[in-house]
Amino acid sequence: MIEDKITISNKAGLHARAAARLVEVVSRFESKFEIGNQEKMVDGKSILSIMLLAASPGTVLDIKLDGSDELNAFSAITELVENKFDEE
Repeated sequence: MIEDKITISNKAGLHARAAARLVEVVSRFESKFEIGNQEKMVDGKSILSIMLLAASPGTVLDIKLDGSDELNAFSAITELVENKFDEE
């Protein structure tokens, strides 16, 4: 299991397009993916659940990955976040 934090740094935050990109990336992997905070963790493969987090720019979110390809999934997620969801 991998547990880490990511910071949402794109201008619009984790809105519909960014959430869709995240789901698109994580859905390529078999590992279970959860994202959220201490109060609420959601299924990272559900666009609606991710949007309910209402993560604005600067929000720090916890991520948890568990599965045989968790390292590859973690790399893909962190790359996407660092590239600001390919929006900027």
